Amino acid sequence: MKILFRNIHLYLSLVAGLIIAVVCFTGAVLVFEKELEQGLHPERYYVTPPAAGAQRLSVAQLVAAVQAKAGPKAKVAGVKIYADPARTIEINLAGGGGPGEKGGKEGREGSMRRNEGGAQRGPQAGPDGERGGRGEGQGAKGEQGGKGEKGGKGGGEGGRGPQYFVNPYTGAVVGPYVYRDSFFFTMMALHRGMVGGAAGKLVVGVSTLLFLFIIGTGIVLWWPASNKILKQRLTVKWDASFKRLNHDLHIVLGFYSALFLFVFAFTGLAWSFEWFNNGIFAVTGSDPKGPEAPESEVVLDGRKLGFDQAYAAARQQVPGALSYAISLPKDSTEALRVMTTTAGAVYEGATDELYLDQYTGRPLGQLAFKDRNLGQRVRRTFKPVHTGAIYGTPSKIIALIVCVLGVTFPVTGVIMWLNRLKKEKKKAGKKRVATAAA
Repeated sequence: MKILFRNIHLYLSLVAGLIIAVVCFTGAVLVFEKELEQGLHPERYYVTPPAAGAQRLSVAQLVAAVQAKAGPKAKVAGVKIYADPARTIEINLAGGGGPGEKGGKEGREGSMRRNEGGAQRGPQAGPDGERGGRGEGQGAKGEQGGKGEKGGKGGGEGGRGPQYFVNPYTGAVVGPYVYRDSFFFTMMALHRGMVGGAAGKLVVGVSTLLFLFIIGTGIVLWWPASNKILKQRLTVKWDASFKRLNHDLHIVLGFYSALFLFVFAFTGLAWSFEWFNNGIFAVTGSDPKGPEAPESEVVLDGRKLGFDQAYAAARQQVPGALSYAISLPKDSTEALRVMTTTAGAVYEGATDELYLDQYTGRPLGQLAFKDRNLGQRVRRTFKPVHTGAIYGTPSKIIALIVCVLGVTFPVTGVIMWLNRLKKEKKKAGKKRVATAAA
């Protein structure tokens, strides 16, 4: 039976090994994307707070500073404000606005970046990560490339406008930052679909499915027949020959990382196949769309709520939040939405949503993360699990190590296969010599 599993393990690895190695490598790069972005470009994300008691400029003043730099056609889509006095204010323009925004086909390629399940609209916080959303159901389509990928309502990561970072005390503007032009977008494009569009995305999805079988058959092959062999398969013999060391690196480290790799691969299927997302909601018996958002009551004068009024209303309704991401409505009846991150969130990105009347600022309702249905909560948990962010830095370190190991396994596996071929060829040669001598 082990011969069968060995053959399955071998041939699936030969088929998908290169893709798996690339996906693991890019995944390793992306684990600490936020930290790397903030470390390499601190001027975007941080300021030196002035003396105690210094007043921030109004959000309207900060928006005006961005519009002055971006040009008269710039249209602000959302603002993200942090409670941390050392953080900049993030202002996002609608797709097609401001310098650096790419339109046409590039602007419609859709949701390439990992998201947590919300549709791609409203404030896009870049590497710091929270996004506004219309609901889990539409978000799933955006992630899977449905309407969002082709430039429908979802908009898509590639279709959003540039992002600006503003000093809340001085109004100094840094930007634009266009995610599509960044190194991490290239890494994400490789990670999701080998920069091959829908076909590349399918190749990565199928390879990920095969990887699950590779991991499963690998565990079967690893399983020891005795306690003596168990000890050997739990310890790397670092002073052994290259052949033995390569064997241990593949077998032993493969065992220790198998569970993590399986979880990362399994959750990764959510970005490759719509049927997988549908299955999450089917298994949990949940509605992908969730409850309908309340609507604003249209007033005759048409005067709408400004960012400052929305921010004040949000702080009153959700005091003490770590951040407030304000999304402007898309039409005359939608509610103004504020995504809030609280200190007690179960993980970074488990946000609550506040609805305000876009004309009066009157609270229309709230949707806490804990109040979402089971399917939505499970689906939204896939992102932090997949990226290793679920438990903060410790789980990210584990994800980084495991992804790096994932790059090595196709290499060590091929070396083992070549050594086995060489051994079998040598054995066959000896057999022919012995037969000839007889």
